[in-house]
Amino acid sequence: MKIEQGDFPLLIKISFSKLFEKYEVNLSSKNELVKQRANRVLDIAKKNPKLSEGFLNEKELLKHQAEIDLVLEDLFSIVLQENEIKVATIPYQYFVFKSTNRFKKITAEAGFDFKLEFSDFDEEQAYIMGCSIILNAYYGYRVDFRRPFYYNIPDAQGIVRHYKILYNADFVEIEKTSRAKEITPEDLSELLENFNNINVWREKFPPESWIFKGFVIANMYDATTDVALSNFKANLLKEDEKDEHFVNDFQAIIRAIFNLPDLNVGYTLFNDEESTLEQVPQLFQAKSYILNGKAVEMSNGALCNRSYNYLFKKHEFYCITDIAKYHKLYPTNVLYKSLFEQGIESAIISSIVADGKVMGIIEIVSPNPNDLNTINANKLHDIMPFLVDSVKRSKEKAENEIELLIQSECTSIHPSVHWKFKKEAERVLRAQQNGQTLAFREIVFQDVYPLYGQIDINGSSDARNLATQKDLMLQLKHVQKIIRRIYKLEPLPIYEQIDFRIKNYLKEVDDHLQVDSERSVLDFLRKDILPVYAHLKTKNKKLEALVDEYYELVDDTKGFIYKHRKDYDESVMLINRRMASILDSKQADAQWMYPHYFERFKTDGVEHNLYIGESITKNNTFNKVYLYNLRLWQLQVMCEMENSFYKLKEQLPIPLDVSSMILAFSSSLSLRFRMDEKRFDVDGTYNARYEVIKKRVDKAFVKGTEERITQPGKITIVYSQKEDEKEYMKYIGFLQSKRQLVDDAEIVKVEDLQGVTGLKAIRVSVLYTKEKDDAKEYYTYDDLLKQISS
Repeated sequence: MKIEQGDFPLLIKISFSKLFEKYEVNLSSKNELVKQRANRVLDIAKKNPKLSEGFLNEKELLKHQAEIDLVLEDLFSIVLQENEIKVATIPYQYFVFKSTNRFKKITAEAGFDFKLEFSDFDEEQAYIMGCSIILNAYYGYRVDFRRPFYYNIPDAQGIVRHYKILYNADFVEIEKTSRAKEITPEDLSELLENFNNINVWREKFPPESWIFKGFVIANMYDATTDVALSNFKANLLKEDEKDEHFVNDFQAIIRAIFNLPDLNVGYTLFNDEESTLEQVPQLFQAKSYILNGKAVEMSNGALCNRSYNYLFKKHEFYCITDIAKYHKLYPTNVLYKSLFEQGIESAIISSIVADGKVMGIIEIVSPNPNDLNTINANKLHDIMPFLVDSVKRSKEKAENEIELLIQSECTSIHPSVHWKFKKEAERVLRAQQNGQTLAFREIVFQDVYPLYGQIDINGSSDARNLATQKDLMLQLKHVQKIIRRIYKLEPLPIYEQIDFRIKNYLKEVDDHLQVDSERSVLDFLRKDILPVYAHLKTKNKKLEALVDEYYELVDDTKGFIYKHRKDYDESVMLINRRMASILDSKQADAQWMYPHYFERFKTDGVEHNLYIGESITKNNTFNKVYLYNLRLWQLQVMCEMENSFYKLKEQLPIPLDVSSMILAFSSSLSLRFRMDEKRFDVDGTYNARYEVIKKRVDKAFVKGTEERITQPGKITIVYSQKEDEKEYMKYIGFLQSKRQLVDDAEIVKVEDLQGVTGLKAIRVSVLYTKEKDDAKEYYTYDDLLKQISS
């Protein structure tokens, strides 16, 4: 190694003058040995003035190497030569002129071609650090540019070890040359603002404009574990974990932490929902030594009872020090057998646990027995917190990718069936990570039982048409009033003709509202009336207030008066909101009883679909008792929704009525998610019969009459099988005993629908309740109507 001069703010002179000053002080020591040592060193200094003057190059220094070794003996104690890692050198350069035996051994093991260099340190940083020495040592500005310095040196096993350097600058003095520039406080401020601008530093401190006279002592210690842990954390924080170098870097870090060059690292994902261990390349691109080539396996099948207990019950690491030995003792042990077949002789296996749940398993394996043992396994305690955080983030990221795929392919999915969509998304993503392209398959749930219910607003179309009719007539009459006032002030024939047209529109709207009546009236107002209003407002101030009143009545966004229709829309909105709120609230209880698919829709009223069956829950727990329970729950909720509506009815802007219906379908069917329409639908020709009934039956009549099967104040249950009739009559009897239904159940035949015959309906009146003076009173529908109208 050579002294590098030139591109550095300091001209380097290796001098021992400051060291000699220390020994001059020791001449007055009371310790005789200290005085003798001082005399000896100072005698060498006197005979070799060059040691104080300083050396500018390696050649000059080597001539005095023997004397230098003598004067540095106290700094390099003979008894610490094999333990301390210490060198005498110059700052931020690689010239070493004195070192301990431990340092020499370390560099010798690195190889003859090894070059000593700082890690993460370049020439520009060295230049700035040289300037910082001047600012601190000469000016006393206390500028702290210190940072940790490391030598990265491979050992005899090829493991790169990291040695942290601590400098002792007790023997340094800084001298100014004629080329040096004075550094003012203003200069310092500029430097502090431009740490990364090397040109500013070179301008303030020209090369070799200052003299460094002396030397530094660099003490080093092995910080491999600390650096490895830091790198470990940095690697785990990488956003792109699919980097081809990630696994190799990760393994190198683990090898450094354990100081074992033959270690390999594996990873296995735990699927909590399926209780399976899975090979997941996208997480670490690492091999799973537990699975040994298998894509997935049940967790209790891939592990022995003891290891399963440690990893999943105790959440502790499981260590096998001599796999060959234990495989021989326990040849049927599935874990020992799998590891032995892979040439693994010792292993540490640890579950990665977050929030009390196992997310995965880290596997550290070695081809050598006893490499990994219960002692060095404790090193895992240092790295597991970072690994847990990383795996947790990775798992969340993977789950987010799954959710994004589900959302893009299927929109919002009910929690009860989410598991199947997640499974399909995982299949698609796994294929993509392996370079394959797969489409998201349609999701089908076989053999599920449907339940359908609705609470429908009676005569909603007529009520909406009546509200539209009233608004149009109100608007036309107000226009007519303005036109007739205009005609009195300015009797032009055109105004008389407009009044005639308004009379016709009023008669047309009053007699019978046509489909295009609203559009034709709005076209007339927009083309013929509004231009007149604009003309009048500039010409006649007397009519301005009347025109302004018209504009106040008109909705700016719609262009028409929105008074009665607003009352209707608000009434429907209040009903839908109240009914949906009850249904959603009760659904939470029903899902707790037994998971099932649920969806609801708001139209002119609220309707809901329920599907229950083994294929939806995925667990082998379904029994028809859960179907019967859900049917009873549905009937009870319809009673509660009816009661809630009639408490709300008095608050509605316009009077409306509702009627409730349940469709009982005795057969199971298949539920298919239509990928093109992003919704669930029944599957197959026979199953489609259910959809036909559901869409048409609520408007059906009692057979042979003009009476709707659905009536206000009653719940109508439509069915086709005698068994359904018996079942629902039991539920009705139960709810009559609880005073939720009136004892007036009747059975009627339903008119034939297109392609569907033989339907019947049970109709039963709801018993409404009101709290009065802390006592519950019960009312029939007719009682309520009398009370509301009184």
